[in-house]
Amino acid sequence: MKQTEKSRILIIEDDAHIAEGLKLNLSLQGYEAAIAGSGTEGLRMWKEYNPHMVVLDIMLPGLDGLAVLRHIRVEDEKLPVLILSAKGAPDDRIKGFSCGVDDYLAKPFHLEEFLLRIERLLTRASWNRDRSAVSGPGDPEAMQRYAFGGNLVDFTTLTAECRQGTIHLTEQEARLLKIFIANRGKPLSRKTLLEVGWGYSGVTTTRTVDNFIVRLRRYFEDDPQHPLYFRSLRSVGYLFDHP
Repeated sequence: MKQTEKSRILIIEDDAHIAEGLKLNLSLQGYEAAIAGSGTEGLRMWKEYNPHMVVLDIMLPGLDGLAVLRHIRVEDEKLPVLILSAKGAPDDRIKGFSCGVDDYLAKPFHLEEFLLRIERLLTRASWNRDRSAVSGPGDPEAMQRYAFGGNLVDFTTLTAECRQGTIHLTEQEARLLKIFIANRGKPLSRKTLLEVGWGYSGVTTTRTVDNFIVRLRRYFEDDPQHPLYFRSLRSVGYLFDHP
């Protein structure tokens, strides 16, 4: 069953030969496809192209595919993502699924199997959209409000009720909060926070992360010098947790 409306598929792949071959075959199936040749370009195009699905390589220049995937999942849990990678060992697949991928196909691959997986993922996504439209506002949505301690964060208005009263968050502060909340109780390295939070690899210094943590502690901790929620882990990074 093909889609009646053309589905847009973003291919994030640095091998131009493979990328162009995928684009051609997807076009022949009635899809619309676009190519990004790096992780950083892929994140930019994901925001601008607004695809219905992403086909993602892992070994990309600059920002790798797993960092791209984690970045996307902070904003969108429902977008179908298929990893297409030469890294097909069980450990690689486990890493992919732990980061939120929907399907995983190792290179070399059979074209017909690839196209069937694409069709199946898009069909399931359309079922989810249909159920949301029928069920209405009672359905669980992406996280919009979050409470911890005496703090309440509203991600729709980018405001928070905290020890300082009502504050206005920047988009980057809100993004970092979402990353911490999505990984509650899990240690996060500065490198991971840079890749997922900023979409950069080696461009922004780790000091930038530290400065943002200072701000979050100032907003949400009763005693910023002895934080309960945004804790430092020596030689690791940071951990967010609360009772």
